[in-house]
Amino acid sequence: MKRSEINNIITEAKKFFNKHNFILPPFGYWNLNDWKQKNKDNIDEIIDRSLGWDITDFGYNNFWETGICVFTIRNGNQENIKKGSGKTYAEKLFFLEVDQKVPSHTHYVKIEDVINRGGGLLGVELFNSKEDGTPDHSSNVILSKDGEKVEFSPGEHFYLKPGESITLVPGVYHKFWGSSEKVLVGEVSLANDDVNDNVFVEEVGRFPEIEEDEDPTHLLITDYDSFL
Repeated sequence: MKRSEINNIITEAKKFFNKHNFILPPFGYWNLNDWKQKNKDNIDEIIDRSLGWDITDFGYNNFWETGICVFTIRNGNQENIKKGSGKTYAEKLFFLEVDQKVPSHTHYVKIEDVINRGGGLLGVELFNSKEDGTPDHSSNVILSKDGEKVEFSPGEHFYLKPGESITLVPGVYHKFWGSSEKVLVGEVSLANDDVNDNVFVEEVGRFPEIEEDEDPTHLLITDYDSFL
């Protein structure tokens, strides 16, 4: 992805978040100079827990068809989950354009509530896992939708309205897309580990290669090592 494209995506995301009255924490608005003025020892939680902007086209080279723009607001780590103490949770915000897809994937550890925070309908497709870890196209998926147990056929397409949510457990493959208009999506989960805890149906590139055709307006989580 080109840096100019990433800058434009973040600009659009901030406008959309503001439209829905969702204000990011201060580091969501820091520019490169702001970052460099910070004492790294004081912002190690932001850096180490990968808080901030996270944009990817999953290696498909067409962000607006297959991609996601995420802002991670808070995040613990999986060592805390093992200990059962400390910050064991995470919260994210992202938006999906009309017909923009997030590829089907599941997690080994993370349980998550995915919430339609506003805008259009959020499309969802679900599959259980077979014993070999691949999607099961034969068994129904039973999950909690806003506290109510609901059964879905494998691969059934359903839609979350603004305010609705679904709880996704490890081993359930899930795909998302925007329908009819942009969707503001929230995620509340156990601590997030995008390096070790994602299992995609198809091989994808989780983090993009970036062509630096202009300076970053805001840093991505993958920029911290190279820019700070």
